[in-house]
Amino acid sequence: MTDKTEIRDGERLLDFDPAQRTEAGVAFIGHIRSPWTARAECPRNISTAREDGRGARIVLREGYAEGLAGLEAGRHLMVLYWMDRARRDLIVQNPRHTEAPRGTFALRSPNRPNPIAMSAVTIRSIDLASGEIEIDAIDCLDGTPVVDLKPWLPGIDIPAGVSVREEA
Repeated sequence: MTDKTEIRDGERLLDFDPAQRTEAGVAFIGHIRSPWTARAECPRNISTAREDGRGARIVLREGYAEGLAGLEAGRHLMVLYWMDRARRDLIVQNPRHTEAPRGTFALRSPNRPNPIAMSAVTIRSIDLASGEIEIDAIDCLDGTPVVDLKPWLPGIDIPAGVSVREEA
């Protein structure tokens, strides 16, 4: 669980609990098996996770494995997951890597009213019978619930006018 008492200079809290304003239900379809069990050791983002070199697995709950039909090793996958150990009450945050506080929606921090994270990953292997997918990397703690999986499609998932380039 995250320390709810740590507030950095410039950060602001919501005056309500977002968890109490639910308009929809979410059924977790599985969980992530990652190498990280403590937040301090968890990578800051998916790029950092890839640099580490350790992969991860997505393990689907019973009944969902059939939904993997059509996926295969080498394909890219969007993983939406629920950062269940993140804060939900910060609306302005002051990350250590920025010069000034920013609104939560201008950050990719896991701390947000609905702690949904998203990463584009590569499928290393897939077991359709067991509902397990080995992926190249992930930036979350072991046991993090999975909300959904969607194939990454270059013609759809890159905004118009954006050219993709490798970063140095």
